Amino acid sequence: MDIDELRSDTPGCASVAHLNNAGAALPPRPVIDAVTRHFALESTIGGYEAAERNAASVQHFYDAVARLIGAHADEIAYVENATRAWDMAFYAIPFADGDRILTTTSEYSSNAIAYRQMAAAKGVSVEVIPDEPSGTISLDALEAELVKGGVRLVSLNHIPTHNGLVHPVAEVGRLCREHGVLFLLDACQSVGQLAVDVNDIGCDLLSATGRKFLRGPRGTGFLYARREIVQTLEPPFLDLQAAAWNPSDGYEVRQDAVRFETWERYVAGQIGLGVAADYASDLGMAAIEKRVLGLAQTLREELVVRPGVAVLDKGVRPSGIVTFTVDGHEPSAVKEAARERGVNINVTNPISHGYDPHAVPSAVRASVHYYNTENEIERLLSVLPGTA
Repeated sequence: MDIDELRSDTPGCASVAHLNNAGAALPPRPVIDAVTRHFALESTIGGYEAAERNAASVQHFYDAVARLIGAHADEIAYVENATRAWDMAFYAIPFADGDRILTTTSEYSSNAIAYRQMAAAKGVSVEVIPDEPSGTISLDALEAELVKGGVRLVSLNHIPTHNGLVHPVAEVGRLCREHGVLFLLDACQSVGQLAVDVNDIGCDLLSATGRKFLRGPRGTGFLYARREIVQTLEPPFLDLQAAAWNPSDGYEVRQDAVRFETWERYVAGQIGLGVAADYASDLGMAAIEKRVLGLAQTLREELVVRPGVAVLDKGVRPSGIVTFTVDGHEPSAVKEAARERGVNINVTNPISHGYDPHAVPSAVRASVHYYNTENEIERLLSVLPGTA
């Protein structure tokens, strides 16, 4: 990678050391240009007319995302964010009384709320698989529960937002295939920083966002739904994008992943997200992953030798998310002190991962991307209070 060229292609790098990519990354110039050009066109000829003129770019989004994650274009749905993508998948599953949902201690509470709602509505049970000592899901415990039977869904996040680990999702996928169980993967923190291939992973459903490591526009996301299972899922709501009206006998739902879409959408964002997917694919996800993980490891190694700093990251395979606390300083105060000096970091609330018995109330979160530099890591270290 030519880091200088990539930084020059990222206007935000000129004004800030942006280490909050797990929140929202800085978009590259091609994404910015694609979005602004389409919005400008909407402002001059009208929204419908602009969509018609740029129909090829809108449609290209499906090919671009499919290429990025090893899917087929008809397995991709454009959705306004990762939460809605995950919701559309989860609430489309035909749960019945007595079904079991298996998840992890690191599950995000937003997803866990949906589990509880489904438990109350359908009588399903939600069971949390214990961790290995490293913090990742125990594959032995997962397999033991699958052997018992009755499992409708295994659902977990690829990378939790609060402790930096990477779950062994390919192994989870293998176990789910062996036992004929649906596998829903929340990949909002992994798509764009790790090489993600749905065939290698073996997931049936995958949700992701545009704004994080993929470097796309905010307010964009996508859902992957495997061809073989998509017609077994009834979306929680339909419109004329997802289904066709039949005056004689009701309606006919789309046969592909577009059944999870709504007609109205952020068209400029869809175009921009396709450009972001191409940008990542063209750089090469293997190179991106190597760069991100290397920078994150450098930051961890510097943090662990600093007095008063506790690095909270877990897992055998850490990600580009680095979480830590500083003795005597609230994480929010650390964030604000860094921001005042031109370094963007964030605060994560591990307590929002309600199944995690080891969660602390809050922590500092720094998340690197390939356009960051070692100098920016040094800038972060220099602004941490009481650690010099």
